Amino acid sequence: MDNNSLSHTKWDCKYHIVFAPKYRRQIIYGKIKTDIGKILRQLCEYKGVEIIEAEACKDHIHMLVTIPPKLSVSSFMGYLKGKSSLWCKGYYVSTVGRNKKVIEEYIKKQLQEDIAYDQLSMKEFVDPFTGEKTKN
Repeated sequence: MDNNSLSHTKWDCKYHIVFAPKYRRQIIYGKIKTDIGKILRQLCEYKGVEIIEAEACKDHIHMLVTIPPKLSVSSFMGYLKGKSSLWCKGYYVSTVGRNKKVIEEYIKKQLQEDIAYDQLSMKEFVDPFTGEKTKN
């Protein structure tokens, strides 16, 4: 079990969050994807939220995050989505528990499935959440 701590508290609060652009058909690829990744990374860092795994698919975002117990999921999502008019009002969230590895793998595979589906021919991809370059 991964435990984090605050002054007198040990905690392990992981959440799988999925949210979409206001206009669901909007495509999150290219420069906007990189910008979204940087912005989300900065916003999470500011609130002390750790991104374990994340993927910006063509019309939605998946994030596996650790949110400190002093911050509710709804207030975090309100903060995250309130910083831009890009996002729709709703979101999906589930607690992770012991399924962390399964959810990490699921999120990692989302982009691969999108690329295969769209038959993109990118030679190099920069992960917007980590900044790492990978070959497709």
